[in-house]
Amino acid sequence: MRKTWAVISTIGTVFALTPAPAEAGRLMTLAADYPPGAIVISQSARRLYLVLDGRTAIAYPVAVAKPGMEWRGAARVAAKYVEPPWSPPDSVRRDHPGLPEVIPGGSPTNPMGARAIALDRSEIAIHGTTRAMRASIGSAASYGCIRMRNEDVIDLFDRVRIGAIVTMTP
Repeated sequence: MRKTWAVISTIGTVFALTPAPAEAGRLMTLAADYPPGAIVISQSARRLYLVLDGRTAIAYPVAVAKPGMEWRGAARVAAKYVEPPWSPPDSVRRDHPGLPEVIPGGSPTNPMGARAIALDRSEIAIHGTTRAMRASIGSAASYGCIRMRNEDVIDLFDRVRIGAIVTMTP
C-alpha cells in the first residue's frame, strides 16, 4: 500500500508526495512541478522537500514554527554558514532572558547546529540543532526558523544554492 501526503501551497496548487521505493521514504515523487533546486516546506507535514528534477524531491523531517510564529509564501536562500555563531533575536530573548548575547559557532549549546541556510526574511533560517533540541524535529517548536537534524542540514547545505527559491506551505 502506497502512502500519499497532500500539501496545499499558498497559491492553491495541490501536490501529492508518494515515497519512491529506492530511498525508503526519503525520495518523493511530486504531483506538481517545481524548479530543480527549489525547497518546499510543509508546515502541516513538518517536512522540507528539496526538488531534484521538478517532479522528484528529497524529503527531510523538520521542526517548524510554533503557533503564532508561522510564515507562508516565498523566500530565497540568501547565505550559507558553517557552524555559525548565534545571537538570540529579541523574540527569543523575551522568553529566555538568561541567554548570552552570542553563542559561539560549534558550541554544543548553539541552536544553529552544524549549518545554517539564511533566508531573505528577517531572522529566518533553515538550520541544524543541538542534541537537547533534536527531539523537537517533527513538531511545531521554533520561533519561525526551520530546524533540522545536523546530518540532514549538512546534506541539504551541500545540495542547495544561494538564490534558491523556498516556499512555505500550510
